[in-house]
Amino acid sequence: MKITDQYGRSFSTLRVSLLDRCNFACVYCVEEDGQPVNKRSCSQGKNGAAPVKELILALHKKLNFGTVRLTGGEPLLFEGIEQLVYELKCAGVPAVKMTTNGFLLPQLAGRLAVAGLDELNVSLDALDEEVFRKMSGRDQCSRVLEGIDAALDAGIPLKLNAVIMKGINDSEILPLMEYARETGIVLRFLELMKMGHLFREGADRFFSSYEILERISTTGPLMALPRKESATATYWKTAEGQEFGIIANESAPFCSDCNRLRLSSDGKIFGCLSSNEGFSIVGLNENELETELIKALGQKQALRFTGSALSMLSIGG
Repeated sequence: MKITDQYGRSFSTLRVSLLDRCNFACVYCVEEDGQPVNKRSCSQGKNGAAPVKELILALHKKLNFGTVRLTGGEPLLFEGIEQLVYELKCAGVPAVKMTTNGFLLPQLAGRLAVAGLDELNVSLDALDEEVFRKMSGRDQCSRVLEGIDAALDAGIPLKLNAVIMKGINDSEILPLMEYARETGIVLRFLELMKMGHLFREGADRFFSSYEILERISTTGPLMALPRKESATATYWKTAEGQEFGIIANESAPFCSDCNRLRLSSDGKIFGCLSSNEGFSIVGLNENELETELIKALGQKQALRFTGSALSMLSIGG
């Protein structure tokens, strides 16, 4: 089934928030006291991957996704994560990908590779231990780097994500570029998003794509690459041939051809990050599911993301 809105947009990618718990306390997700905002109960249930798998596959049957991306909270905290990946691949999902903070990758990377995981996005906001602690609330930079190495050794394709906040980790832009060059991993910088406790605040910490490019261009000229349809990132290439991306939600909105649907850990679908309220699909028949999908598609913004009081912990990264 293909449903479209007046702008020709539809859903071809699903992002699943498996649970609303995380073992980090990143400053763009939680309050200063380190407590999650808008925390929901985890609906994982006693059967591990089964409840969420059924919802994912019901949506996939309707929409035939090209990609299902597993997020959180922290998806590696989800009991049975390898089994879920394996069963989604066996059910015919073309690409199963994941976004993680990387802390548990040292012991799980090999198992995820065997399960068939197609790609990992690892959040790495800093290489300096003190800056890493300020960003994540944890002294675990070396552990994350160990996890990245484990994923590389397991043969899982990787990207790195770095949210840049003015006055906190903007000094890490060039070191992160150098690390990405040395490891051969594509790095994407993210503008700060108005989510959760940053919905009405955080403007003083915003570091724009123009400022990121200005910082990187001090090392040499940059060339813009064509943006792929429905892509969140715009990519650039250095004179040495290194490619990197910027997800510029504010500076260069990408709502006009957004193809993403979100599924929260409590079984609600969201057509847009700007939406505070989702639509429950638990226990629905096919006709009812179609009705809720049409509602979710109607949530998409015409031009740009407007922000949400929900935390990324609740709706997924």
